Amino acid sequence: MTRLFLFILFLFTPNANVGISQEIEVTPLPDVTFKTPQFGDLQAETSSQPAEAGVGAVLRALDKVSGEVLDIELLDGQDAQVFGLRVAIMECRYPAENKSGDAFAYLLIGDGNKREPAFSGWMAASSPALNALDHPRFDVWVLRCITS
Repeated sequence: MTRLFLFILFLFTPNANVGISQEIEVTPLPDVTFKTPQFGDLQAETSSQPAEAGVGAVLRALDKVSGEVLDIELLDGQDAQVFGLRVAIMECRYPAENKSGDAFAYLLIGDGNKREPAFSGWMAASSPALNALDHPRFDVWVLRCITS
């Protein structure tokens, strides 16, 4: 009963609903013109570093359900059964000046007996999320190239 009384009192109190019916002032935006960039306007900096091919790669696999982590060393052209995946490495490259630098590996990853690969492409060690394996249970990423 007291709650009802307080609510009715609030409704009929002067200046109780001041914030409800205030006017809002709208100002138009200034005229803005956008310039579409042309190819001649772009100053692309390409830092192409010479790369060397490794003899294989070190990969890390994670089972997201059990939390088990496994490191695998594969030579170019080799494949292995890792958890429920078939992982094959085709090639691994690294910067010529920095052997411990960012590695790029071309991987083929199959899921069980499916004909289509779950992943096929280049994966970078420094940022595997750029081109990642999209699997609900397993993750695989590149750690480094095997140089000798």
